[in-house]
Amino acid sequence: MLSTSVNIIPVLNAKVEVMDKRQQLISTAFTLFYQRGIHAVGINLILDTSGIAKKTLYHHFATKEDLLLAVLEYRDSVFRDWLARRLRQAGSGRIASLALFDALDDWFNDRVAELQPFAGCFFINCCAEFGDVTHPVHRHCARHKADIQALLSELLQQDGMSYQQASAVAARLCLLKEGAIVQAYVCGELEAAKLAKSLAMEIVKGADIN
Repeated sequence: MLSTSVNIIPVLNAKVEVMDKRQQLISTAFTLFYQRGIHAVGINLILDTSGIAKKTLYHHFATKEDLLLAVLEYRDSVFRDWLARRLRQAGSGRIASLALFDALDDWFNDRVAELQPFAGCFFINCCAEFGDVTHPVHRHCARHKADIQALLSELLQQDGMSYQQASAVAARLCLLKEGAIVQAYVCGELEAAKLAKSLAMEIVKGADIN
């Protein structure tokens, strides 16, 4: 029994090491893609930065596009987990939905270590480089945006809004969100989230009338 356990340990350690290298490739690629752009970053730069062999990279990802799709999944998970946690910490319903803009303000001003220094929205940036709406990269980015809108809609329904009303309000809040991101990144307006929140409050307040 003891000998069996001893034999298994090296195998388990090897699996962990393989998983770590895959994740290291993804996180390194994300940082480079986010800072420099996707087409500006080659495989060799990712390998040099990560210190991982080319054979190992191609063991996990057959193409650069496969790596990019894994990077999108990684960023989607990190961003949505962070945002959902921030919104739910604020409360529920309308209050939680408006906390979106407080969270964005922290992101724009580099107060969220897990998201890395602000360089715009990675999903918008990707769509700028993959303009074909049928491309898997573009579809993944669109799905991310839809998931954020669905999260806001769910929060608004907690206040008794109908699905249709909550969806309409969430769509308007997301328009403000996207505009604030672009304004902050392209124009350097780091107060954009605060400005957007004042408009969002009017949208949420006006929903009571409908």
